[in-house]
Amino acid sequence: MRVGELARRTGTTIRALRYYESVGLVVPRRLGNGYREYDPVAVRMVAQIRELMTLGLSVEETRPFVESIAAGAEDADVCAAALATYRGTITALQERIGRLTAQRDALNARLDAAAGKIVTAAPPADGDPHGLVGRRLPRVGFYATDGRPVDLGALGPGRSVIFVYPLTGRPGVDLPNSLLEVHGALGGNEQPAWFRDHHAEIRTAGAERVYGLSAQSTGYQRELVHRLRLPYPLIPDPRLTLAAALGLPTFTAGDMTLYKRLTLIIADDVIEHVFHPILYPASHALDVMRWLTKKRR
Repeated sequence: MRVGELARRTGTTIRALRYYESVGLVVPRRLGNGYREYDPVAVRMVAQIRELMTLGLSVEETRPFVESIAAGAEDADVCAAALATYRGTITALQERIGRLTAQRDALNARLDAAAGKIVTAAPPADGDPHGLVGRRLPRVGFYATDGRPVDLGALGPGRSVIFVYPLTGRPGVDLPNSLLEVHGALGGNEQPAWFRDHHAEIRTAGAERVYGLSAQSTGYQRELVHRLRLPYPLIPDPRLTLAAALGLPTFTAGDMTLYKRLTLIIADDVIEHVFHPILYPASHALDVMRWLTKKRR
């Protein structure tokens, strides 16, 4: 087959095939008229190169696999050189993961140190929700942004994380001026985004499920889920049903009544812990993850 046909059948480019030829991996025959012609086995060879490259191997590291196919092997993995390449690549990945983990831990340490130096006005003491620990969640039902009904009094076994936040803005739409003077109302998008970025780690640390809850409408929250690609659902509570049932702290801004920022840890439908006040929303997801990790020890 000609180079164009091989490129079409393997989903690659002619430029890539020329490169494979230049390094001696997939070499066509030269016809009398000067045209290149590839044997049918070239399809397997190119497919093997592309598959291995997606696993992190370089083009050169695919050579033993391609040579096995060229020699007629049914399974290109079954050769000593191929196994050695796998072992070497895995070792390199483990070393890289170790370096990245150390880098992440160092950045987390710097974040914690920097956050601790930020001077923030203390929130008012009224409406302190810490007396909630030990209480059962009420049987109040909502429809989350994924369309599923959520009964807060029957979330299921294991720990659930419910982070409550004031509101989120939309791109190009200013927040009400009155919110700029209210503690905890700025950065409305930060907390959902940080719980998104650390969602997998929070689940690994011991949370069976994660929810966000605010007094905004379903439309606002669905837009946020779509825009930020949140891996967990949000719960709209525009009537402040949960605030009325539990006495959660709220505040008024203009004609809006909004939740103050807090996070509930629910264990088997009982409030096990309350994070409040939350002075640094950007690092709060890490605080939750650390708390959950300590509880698992």
